This record gives sequence, C-alpha cells and structure tokens, in this order.
Amino acid sequence: MAAVTEGLEPETAAVEDAARDATDAVDAGLGAPPLLVGNRLSLDLYPRGCHRLLHLFAQQVGQLLEVEFLQLSGHEDPQLLQATLARLPWSLPRLRSLVLKGGQHRDALGACLRGSLATLPASLSGLAHLAHLDLSFNSLETLPACVPQLCGLGALLLSHNCLSELPEALGALPALTFLAATHNRLQTLPTALGSLSTLQRLDLSENLLVALPPEIGGLSSLAELNLASNRLQGLPASLAGLRSLRLLVLHSNLLASVPAGLAHLPLLARLDLRDNRLQDVPPELLDAPFVRLQGNPLGGPSPDPHSPPGTPVVLEMPRLLLTSDLDSFAVTPLGCSVTLACGVRLQFPVGATATPVTIRYRLWLPEPRLVPLGPHDSLLSGVLELQPHGVAFQKEVGLWLLFVPPRARRCREVVVRTLSDNSWSDLETHLEEEAPKRLWARCQVPHFSWFLVVSRPVSDSCLVPPEGTLLCSSGHPGVKVTFPPGATEEPRHVRMQVVRVSSRELPALLGEPEAAASPLLYLSQSGPPSFLQPVTVQLPLPHGVTGLSLDRSHLHLLYRAPPAATWDDITAQVALELTHLYARFQVTRFSWYWLWYTTKNCVGSLARKAWERLRLHRVNLIALQRRRDPEQVLLQCLPRNKVDSTLRRLLERYRGPEPSDTVEMFEGEKFFAAFERGINVDADRPDCVEGRVCFVFYSHLKNLKEVYVTTALDRRAQAVRGQVSFYRGEVPEEVPEEAEAARRKRAADAPWMATLPIKLPRLRGSEGPGQGAGLSLAPLNLGDAETGFLTQSNLLNVAGRLGPDWPAVALHLGLPYRELQRIRHEFRDDLDGQIRHMLFSWAERQAGQPGAVGLLVQALEQSDRRDVAEEVRAVLELGRRKYQEGIQHTSLAPGDPGPPGSPASQSPEPAQA
Repeated sequence: MAAVTEGLEPETAAVEDAARDATDAVDAGLGAPPLLVGNRLSLDLYPRGCHRLLHLFAQQVGQLLEVEFLQLSGHEDPQLLQATLARLPWSLPRLRSLVLKGGQHRDALGACLRGSLATLPASLSGLAHLAHLDLSFNSLETLPACVPQLCGLGALLLSHNCLSELPEALGALPALTFLAATHNRLQTLPTALGSLSTLQRLDLSENLLVALPPEIGGLSSLAELNLASNRLQGLPASLAGLRSLRLLVLHSNLLASVPAGLAHLPLLARLDLRDNRLQDVPPELLDAPFVRLQGNPLGGPSPDPHSPPGTPVVLEMPRLLLTSDLDSFAVTPLGCSVTLACGVRLQFPVGATATPVTIRYRLWLPEPRLVPLGPHDSLLSGVLELQPHGVAFQKEVGLWLLFVPPRARRCREVVVRTLSDNSWSDLETHLEEEAPKRLWARCQVPHFSWFLVVSRPVSDSCLVPPEGTLLCSSGHPGVKVTFPPGATEEPRHVRMQVVRVSSRELPALLGEPEAAASPLLYLSQSGPPSFLQPVTVQLPLPHGVTGLSLDRSHLHLLYRAPPAATWDDITAQVALELTHLYARFQVTRFSWYWLWYTTKNCVGSLARKAWERLRLHRVNLIALQRRRDPEQVLLQCLPRNKVDSTLRRLLERYRGPEPSDTVEMFEGEKFFAAFERGINVDADRPDCVEGRVCFVFYSHLKNLKEVYVTTALDRRAQAVRGQVSFYRGEVPEEVPEEAEAARRKRAADAPWMATLPIKLPRLRGSEGPGQGAGLSLAPLNLGDAETGFLTQSNLLNVAGRLGPDWPAVALHLGLPYRELQRIRHEFRDDLDGQIRHMLFSWAERQAGQPGAVGLLVQALEQSDRRDVAEEVRAVLELGRRKYQEGIQHTSLAPGDPGPPGSPASQSPEPAQA
C-alpha cells in the first residue's frame, strides 16, 4: 500500500490515508457511524467528520447518491478538509445545501472560534445543483474563485470571516436571493453587485464600509438591506430607486444626511437611522412612524464656520471619573460617560434624559436576599444598585460591570441579571477583555434597578407558534425538543438549559463503575403548565452506552417533580424510543430530565443526592494572624484548588495553622465564624452578630474577612490560646455553652464544619489593655452623620493597627517629611505616641473638611493596609445604617426602599432565575 500511496498526488494521498484510518477506526469499534438520515448527512458536530465521510465514500454507500444536505465543521484539518471537499462533485452529485461553518468551539470567554477554512477547491464549481452555501465563522480572506461559478446558488453566507473585499465576479450569480457578509472587514463593494437582479436580502452590517457604489440602486428585487455598524458618511441617491425595499437598517454609522427620495419608497415599512450624525432630515421622514432617529443631534449647534463645508458637528460628551467617597453624579440631556471607583462604567447617550437627573449608586455586599441564583448559577460580582429606580430613559444606557472570570467556561455563559417589574431577568450581555483576567460584562439598560453578573449554563430559547417548531441546544449536540403543530394555541416562550455531568460523578456515588448519566436537561415555559399535544424530547444516551448494546432494564428516565422537588423514575410512564446514540420520549409538562444507566432499582433518592453533589463546591477554611499584629485575624473560605497558591502569597505577612479539612458548600450558602475560649471580636461590625462573623459563600468571590480580636483574660501573665470555629447557617439566637457546642459537633447533622487554633501572645511588661488610658486628646469626630463618623475611639483603634507602617500612611495623607522627622524625634522610644500624634494632629486639621474620611481610606490602601481600610469602611457603614434607622424612626426622612427582600423594600423576595 505504501508503494501505491507514494505515487499519488498529495491531496489524493491524504484522502486515501484518511479513508484507511476511518475504516480501521470503525472496524475496531472506535467510532460510531455518522448521522445519515434520508437525504441529510450531518457531520459538523462529530469529531473527525472528514474521516467519517471518507469512510462512507470508501464503502461506496448507495444512499450517498441521494444526499442533498451536507454539514461539515470548519474546524477540521485544513489539508484533509480540502481533499474531502474536492471529491464532493462526483460522490454527492445531487448536493443542494453545503454547510461548512466554524464556531462549534469556544474560547476562554465563551465566544465562538473561527474555523480553519481559508479557501475551497476549484472542483466545487462542479456542484451543479448547489443552491445554499454557508461558510460562516471561518478564516476566509478572499472569496474562493469557485463560488461565483456556482450558477444555481441562491443563498451565500459569509459572515464572521476576514474578507476585506468581494470580487466583481460575484455579480455573475443569476439566482442569488440572499447574501450575508456581516462581521468582516469590507471597506468597499464591487460595482457588479448591482447586477444581482434577483437579490432579495443583503446583510453587510458590522464592516468598515465608508461609501456605497451608485450601482446598488440596480437591485430591483431587494426587500431587506442591513448596513448597520459601518462607517458610512453618505448614501447614494440611487437608493431611492429600490422600489421593492421594505426594511433599511442604517444605525450606528456616520451619516450626516440621507436622500430625500427614501421617503417615497412605496413599500418601506422600517427605516432605522439611530446613532448617526444627522442634523437635518427631510420633513417627510421626520413625521413617518416607521423611522427611528434616536441618537442623532437633530437641530444641534451649527458647524464651525472655519471648518470645510459639509463637516458634521460632533458633540463632545462629558466624561466623569468618580472617586470612592462620592455616591452620586448628575446627568444632563447632553449625556456623559461615567467611570465609578467600584469597577462600573456607564454611558449615557445624548438625549437619554430630557432634564438633568441625579444618579445615585451603591455597591452592596452579596447575600441571598440580594442574589437570585438558579440551582447551577454562580455569582461573579457584587450587587450594584442604581437610582432612581424604575425611571425609564428615553434611550438605553450602556452599563459595564467588572467581574471575576469564571473557572468553568465550557457550555456556560456570562449574563447581567437585573430586577425589573418585580421579577429578575437576564439581559443580553457582551463580554469585553480589557487585560488578562480583567473582563467587563456590557449590556444596555432601559431603566435603573439592581444589577449583578452571573455565570449560568448556556440558555437557548424560542417562541413556539401554534404551527410548531424545533429547539436545539447550542452547547450540547443531540439535545433537542420538537413541538408539533397544535401543541399550543397561543405563542409561548420556551427556554432550555443543559448541565454537563462528569463521567466520574455517578460511578463514585453509586459505587458502580458501569453507571453513567446523560447531560441534565432543564425546560421551562411561559403560559399554561401543559401543552395541548405531546412534545418530543431527545437526549443523548449516557456516556459509554449505545443503543445497540444497552440493557433496557438498566435505563432510567428521571423527572424532578415540582413543587416537592423530588426525583421520580418515570421510565414506565413514557415510551422510550432508542437509536444508536439518542433516547426520545414525549412529555406535556416541563421540568428537569435526566437519563441514568445503572443496575440500581430505586434511584429517586440517589438522583437527589447526585443532583446535590453537582452543585456542591469543595472548599477549605483558613484562619491566619498577621505576623506584626497577632490581634488581626484573616478568615477565608477557599476553593480547594486555590488553597496552596493563596497560602504562598499570604504567608509572607501572616502565620497560622494548616487549613481545615475539605468541606462541601452550596453557592450562596450562609455560614459564620465564632471565636471561642476567651477570644472575642474587638469592634462592632455590620456583619457581626453577638461576636459571630457572618459569611455567605460564593465560589468565584474572595469570601475573605479580616477582624481584630481581643480578650478579657490577662495576657501579661501568659498567652491566650483560643480558637475559631466555623458553622453552617445563620447565627443562632442563643449561642450554646462550650460543653454543649462540643457535644453538638459530634452529631451527624451538626452545623459545625471546622475549628482552628488562635493564639494571642503574652504581652511584654510595658504593654497592656490600658496603654492609651493616660492619653489626653480633645473630643474629635471626623466626617459627618450621613456619610459616617470616625470618633476618637475609632481613630485610636486605627492608630493601634498601623504599627511600623505609620510613616507610609502619613506621607499618603500629605504630611511633609520634615514633620515626620519632628514626630520621630519628639516621641523617640514611643512608637504608639508617634502614631497617635501623627493621626490626631492630621485629623484636627481636617475637622469640618469634606472628604477627609475618604482621604484616610485612600491613604491606608495606598500604604498596603487594606485590612485597616476595610475596618474603617465597616465602621462607616455601621454608622450610616444607624443614622438612617434613627431618622426613619423619628420620621425625619422618608424610608429608603432598601434592597430586594429587605423589610423596607416594596419589591417582593427575588425569585429564582
């Protein structure tokens, strides 16, 4: 065979080798046969699709002569793909539709990757019956020469490639009715484009077009023209000759004017001119109900007289960069671009508001009442509140939220979730990467409310009409739902989510190596709970199981029944239709579906445990003390895979015991840390109840708190050896005694998770709890009641935390170096005196000055003392909360609506998304 292969052309040799490999693989049982149903051959979702097709060619399957529809992936090996395509004209002579799309693979951000297809073999021009060619999501830089020779071609899809131009030969396609070339790099169009007299739909959006050729007016059959998001500065008058035009989309360009003749097109039903530079529009268009003109400076200022004629006026949008001590800003009808210190950007377009509006914002710490999560969702950000709530803007406002990149990205997507009309919904979200590990979630919002960033399983949805439709999963091949005609009387929205299941999870739970499970399918819908006709659901068979070899008695179809949320085995209640790769069944109600293959009989309770394990995160708990200040304790809950790297980073400044044993927690689960055996939390904190520090676990957030501890025991005699214990749930109303707590830890259902030792070292002779008792300072309050006070006692606590870092803090506060030298000399041999004098002398000079507290927090952060800065923020938050409660109690101010789920809120408890 080698001698024969040596004499072949490279393409032919590749085909023969691939065919031989495919035949060997199939003969050895290493692959399933491709999906060949009737006249359709779908290989785009199969690995090594070209090998499978070449195997069919080698077997000379007679059914191939009837194939009219072929789908292949653009991610195949380029040389093998070219060799395979070269054989299509004589192997598939009746081919009418050829789909060679890329995009089946995704990058780290979840975006579709382009395929490797960069050209096509010349022999493809021999496909005499080809009417549909889809080359989207590939790497084409020029249109292959064979394409204009496909005289029967009716639809050509070239979107998401790298095309910089289209050839003049494209005008030689006499039957072309649909051409899509969106998301390319087109700068000009061929004049021959106007020769396509049969063209009905033309989509050239998201390109770099600056002008259109006048010949475009020759498209006599054109009904839809999309030129959005280009760089068009003008339009040819010949557009007014498109008498068949019904839809013209021109938004997001640089148009300063439009031809007056567009107003006289007889069939035009929609003209989108949003976000251009139009100042003067023909009166007929201004009054037309089908024209959209938002985002244009209509009636704006006149051009600069020194500018060349025709130069458009560009309004300069104000830009605001807000610091951390500001919580509001003003927006005028001119719009503005705002960057907040909390990692949020806002873009208010011109005309978003008719009158000036004051916008207030606040970043809330996440907690369950603020964070509506589905069973398999993960939180990626804090909760942003923007006020005024519910006030509709005249134009949508752009919102960018900085978030933590999710670790698991396969078959998942990132969305912005918001509260609207008393229910939570997900906005259309786009991801932008500013730098490695610095990602923004971008969306458009019509009004303000609460916003957060969530990672969820990929969601596919559709509107089901009475005529029926098909819904397929975009992330899991083979998962689809077929709605027959008559399934519903009124159109209803249907949503599908598919959760991947590790092939190792179920065997480990059941203790059965042969056990396997399909992906987990969730279906939901609007409208009545039941469909009028049975709906057909298709799921892949469990991993490693095929329809030819399975034992049907081991196959179980599980259904999660609401509202009891139990898993029921409904295998006996449905008719399972099995193929080689899939199982199909019919239902009239939607919920969760799961296909198991196991020898176990009663699998309902096992399914509940397995479902819980899918949602559990394995974590470790740590408690470290600062080396220079043992009273400062860092508490953190870390995913197991991040423990080692986090400890390597922290152990330069902290020390402490080994992390706890691994425990399992749900996303959004509450827990708390309790200091025991003589150790207590030192300061009053908003997240501290009866000396217990409250946490909520979110797998992608830090779950970290630094607290200061103290003891009532005498540390001058000996060190205090205490401990911190972690418990599930909320802080109980009554904290049990230590003996009772120890007994509860041993209970099977105990909330206790871990206990770690804490040691406060023995004090030296000059140190003690009353070391600042003799200090005489004038009464001092830094800040104000509404934003929060720092009292003399608070400043003393801050001074006690700084230690040798005080000079860096002083310099960042603006103290001159000469004053630092004077303080060092005046209070030599007294470190505490140096710190207190520096801090209080600065505070006295700042008394009554706005922004002083923000300056102190900023100086602490710049000096790498974020722990003290967070302590100050906690004190301020507690003061603000007490102030608001006080004025509401005395009816001095209207009540804050509060966050969703709070007693003061008018909104209901957030529903599960």
